[in-house]
Amino acid sequence: MTFATTDLCDDYAAMLDEGTLAVLPPVYRAFGQRVRFCGPATTLQVFEDNALVRSTLETPGQGHVLVIDGGGSLRRALVGGQLGVLAESNGWAGIVVDGCIRDSDEINVCQIGVRALATHPRKSNKTGAGQRDVRVQLSGVAVHPGDWIYADADGILVARQELD
Repeated sequence: MTFATTDLCDDYAAMLDEGTLAVLPPVYRAFGQRVRFCGPATTLQVFEDNALVRSTLETPGQGHVLVIDGGGSLRRALVGGQLGVLAESNGWAGIVVDGCIRDSDEINVCQIGVRALATHPRKSNKTGAGQRDVRVQLSGVAVHPGDWIYADADGILVARQELD
């Protein structure tokens, strides 16, 4: 995997202008061992409840990026250390959370990439509320199931198609 988000923005400037390539606002913190990751998006829309996050990460990731629209909540964590290990074990390329994580020391040793707004020590609810494979919004940017996510030290991109 050899890409740089800066180069992708330069090479696909027309897509940025037409809206088929977008840059997430620079509000996400990096966690995990993979600084650079990419893959097609699997989307979740949840709010302060991570039962659907767990059940999704229990399935084979096949190099996908789990994109979680957590409504930007800073009141509970949606991903913790156990889920980081689960994502790594099941072949997920990474996780992008519009919300918080916890157990950051545990996540930081996992061979995955994680981006989140912040850390928070409080665990989430576990009622199973939420939706999978729907259009979501992360910091004002729409993400559809199957969109391509590209993340590195300089930012996170959302593309309607895989970029060369």
